[in-house]
Amino acid sequence: MPTELIKYCEIWENNIKGMTVPIHKPAGWTSFDVVKKLRNVTGFKKVGHGGTLDPFASGLLMVGFGTHTKKLNTFLKADKSYEVLIRTGVESDTMDITGTIHLAQKSVHLNRDILLQILQSFKGPQQQIPPMYSAKKVDGTPLYKRARKGEVVKRKPLDIEIYETELLDFTEDTFRIRVSCSSGTYIRVLAHDLGKALGTAALAEELIRLGIGDITLEKSLTIEDFIEQWKLLAA
Repeated sequence: MPTELIKYCEIWENNIKGMTVPIHKPAGWTSFDVVKKLRNVTGFKKVGHGGTLDPFASGLLMVGFGTHTKKLNTFLKADKSYEVLIRTGVESDTMDITGTIHLAQKSVHLNRDILLQILQSFKGPQQQIPPMYSAKKVDGTPLYKRARKGEVVKRKPLDIEIYETELLDFTEDTFRIRVSCSSGTYIRVLAHDLGKALGTAALAEELIRLGIGDITLEKSLTIEDFIEQWKLLAA
């Protein structure tokens, strides 16, 4: 049996009852796309994920199968870590590169001292208003469905916390950071708010989820690797 996948499995009387597998979601896939694909591959009726990752984003997605779908709530509540590339001077309705650009302005000249000062000011407990283009439900309906109809719904601020920020690199109009944060933090909103603090518009151009709790992206399987190993396991 392939050790990489078998270690995630709960086996009873030679049958796999459930498993929780860290999957590397590729950019361009929705979280549900991943669930649907792996459900079809494995034949499990119950398959779910432990926290939506935006379609434009890549990175760690915890996927539960069978009896392990009951454990997914643990990952929803866990702290997260991300790497994000933020582009300044532009703003979109989704707060990321996939949206409709509705504001373009001259970007400020970025430098290390200013960026470090701004990033430091964002550390700690704070509140965020969920973006309209999100899976957050209001009155039972995901906000993104209301947004697609052109509606704007009043949203309650959420209590979140930014634990750590690290400046990785920057250019004249972009900067890349690593963020450790509490569950429920919207990195797209953080990108937008950082732009405002810098005196310009901003959006998230690239986003990678690096960790959920103590599970890191390095431990994950690509969809292709999962399929290959599942075939060996099920043979």
